[in-house]
Amino acid sequence: MLDVYIYTPQKILFEGQAKSVILPGEQGDFEILNFHKNILSRIISGIIFVDEKGFYVRRGVAKVELNTIVIVAEED
Repeated sequence: MLDVYIYTPQKILFEGQAKSVILPGEQGDFEILNFHKNILSRIISGIIFVDEKGFYVRRGVAKVELNTIVIVAEED
């Protein structure tokens, strides 16, 4: 399981665990699963999917490290 944290400047959108996270990246959507390589990526406008839940964002940054994803984004 992944530990997922999604923050905006105004509030916490999501904190919890998930099997999969799909992010809107500059080169297209990409999926994060268990044991994903460490990355730091910009996020563009779109929907972040945490398992079956969707969160609309305008732009932001995602950091993946040791099965933990921290996303800081502007809410759309």
